Amino acid sequence: MRVYLGSDHAGYELKVHLVGALGLQGYEVVDVGPAKFDPDDDYPAFCFHTGARVVADPGSLGVVIGGSGNGEQIAANKVPGVRAALAWNLDTARLGREHNDANIVAVGARQHTLDEATALVTAFLSTAFSGNERHARRIAQVLEYDTTRVLPPLPD
Repeated sequence: MRVYLGSDHAGYELKVHLVGALGLQGYEVVDVGPAKFDPDDDYPAFCFHTGARVVADPGSLGVVIGGSGNGEQIAANKVPGVRAALAWNLDTARLGREHNDANIVAVGARQHTLDEATALVTAFLSTAFSGNERHARRIAQVLEYDTTRVLPPLPD
């Protein structure tokens, strides 16, 4: 499986670590950047490009990394077709895939050790979407809104 990784300065060290660790696990890793540490860089461009590559490459997944992962998740989710989930423990990493069919995981490098963050990303990448009808129905509702921007009626 191809995995795209993007970060900002806060996530740079973790991104470099994951490129090697995921490669050793057999993943085809694509480093979206940054190519070098720059303490003044901004995360949006790296997250947009990571998301765009994942959407354009069916079957691939992505990882966006910053200090908290929050801004990176928000930015990645601006790319049509991206479903980015913020993972802060193993359950949220797995549930992002299992229930939400997330195609990108956001991780906060300042929130976890390298080993903890690697475990989160590995859990995300190794978990499949459940295919459960209720989860698929909800994902379809989000996709419908993402496509049309028409608010659905509220249930009674």
